[in-house]
Amino acid sequence: MAAIFTSSCFQILLIATIILSSSIFAHATGPFNKIYAFGDSFTDTGNTRTLAKDLGGFSHVSNPPYGSTFFHHPTNRFSDGRLVIDFIAEKFLLPFLPPYLYLKGNAAIGVNFAVGGCTAISHDFFVKNNMTLNVVPQSIGTQIGWFNQILAKQGCKGSVNSSPACKAALENSLIWFGEIGVNDYAYSALSSVSKETIQKLVIGAVTKALKEILSKGVKNVVVQGLPPTGCLPLALAMSPSNDRDEMGCEKNSNIQIKVHNTALLAELQQLRKQFPTAKIIYLDYYNAYATVLKNPGAFGFREPFKVCCGSGNPPYNFNYFATCGLPNVQACPNPAQYINWDGVHLTEAMYNVLAHMFVNGGFAQPPFSVLVGK
Repeated sequence: MAAIFTSSCFQILLIATIILSSSIFAHATGPFNKIYAFGDSFTDTGNTRTLAKDLGGFSHVSNPPYGSTFFHHPTNRFSDGRLVIDFIAEKFLLPFLPPYLYLKGNAAIGVNFAVGGCTAISHDFFVKNNMTLNVVPQSIGTQIGWFNQILAKQGCKGSVNSSPACKAALENSLIWFGEIGVNDYAYSALSSVSKETIQKLVIGAVTKALKEILSKGVKNVVVQGLPPTGCLPLALAMSPSNDRDEMGCEKNSNIQIKVHNTALLAELQQLRKQFPTAKIIYLDYYNAYATVLKNPGAFGFREPFKVCCGSGNPPYNFNYFATCGLPNVQACPNPAQYINWDGVHLTEAMYNVLAHMFVNGGFAQPPFSVLVGK
């Protein structure tokens, strides 16, 4: 595992798999008839609209050129098109997941609870510690509350329930626990609270949420690790040039992410013991992303660090005060050649590659095929 995925032979094989399996990926079927998704802006398919209205922030994501590649209009996704969760929905021939805050009708095909800017730790913690960067009141606890409300509307109540209503709501469901925790580390970066404390609280909040989900009898859970945030243009633009790792990314941030993912893996192992009938899959976001960075051309990318939709400021085409969606900020003509969309989030092309790597490329532990019985 780890660096073993960086050999040229493996990369050639992986690209061939992605190309040859593209039609299979789009038309495959599986045992799931609905997906419940959790996470932050990397998974949010539209809940951010409420943030823009209620908080006066994030409104830029409702403006062009967001959504321009696939949807041809803004969908409040933080990208030019589809996200990993969208490609997963397509894999199981399901419609794109409706955002919880704009759900119309029932939850027949699932719900997306992810919120851009969301944290693992409760918002109150950031308020008490004067961490003013966190203006988003929702946390993973909020999302679990929404999940419980959806289940209650279907007649499924309580922590452990084997009623027909609960069976119908959960038996053939996939829980997609997208990456969450990046915002916690970002919001606390300039505070007096130690990184160790933040990590402990983040892992604790994630573990608590997963336990509550699993206690309901859910059998299929996918948990994403955190990506190498030190490779995002925002981190690169705001860090000294001598703080770089072997990939050319911000070293300190990536070290923190590695420590986080190691702790998360340890907790998942304990959850597997506690819930032996559940299939809990870990997605190695860090090493999948790193594999692309080490040979971006093999995956069709020309720009590993430069932003597609940005200010024009060298060297990353990124300016924190002139971000994508604001007036006079334009997108590149071919986003498919870029890994980074707006400096913090990725292009549809990168999300597509990552989705294939998770499902077919060996970056799931145990393999994703365990979920679909192949």
